[in-house]
Amino acid sequence: MSISVKLDWSNPIHLLAFGLGSGAVPKAPGTAGTLAAIPLYLLVAPLPGWAYLLLVAVMFLVGVWLCERTSRDLGVHDHGGIVWDEWVGFLFTLWLAPPGWGWLLTGFLLFRLFDILKPWPIGWLDRRVPGGLGIMLDDLVAGLFGFAVIQFLLFLPL
Repeated sequence: MSISVKLDWSNPIHLLAFGLGSGAVPKAPGTAGTLAAIPLYLLVAPLPGWAYLLLVAVMFLVGVWLCERTSRDLGVHDHGGIVWDEWVGFLFTLWLAPPGWGWLLTGFLLFRLFDILKPWPIGWLDRRVPGGLGIMLDDLVAGLFGFAVIQFLLFLPL
């Protein structure tokens, strides 16, 4: 039996898992968390593709631990306010995207669409993979779907 504790904003693990507080909004915390990831994206977008992907991979690995720990502390698996996973999924969606607000908006909308609708295998992963890995994995795959659509759009003849 896990012991539930109150969210502790002075705990850096909770603060990061809740996207620096963006996941604490009462309505649509996942969308708010994704919006809060935009400044981070703008900061890291100029990185070379390999360095950007390495950062996303490290954030994913750290996120497994952060989300597991926060989820356990709160006594709720995948609490809606945990949005570190949205940050990672959104960043993955925009990996190798061209610069510009249009692509950023496209990535935002695609990621939110896949994260909310959870088409197979995203929904399956969300229901079946436990712990921090499960919290992170469905959003990473939603990010992969968004990434794939953006890459497809880039190859369409205009």
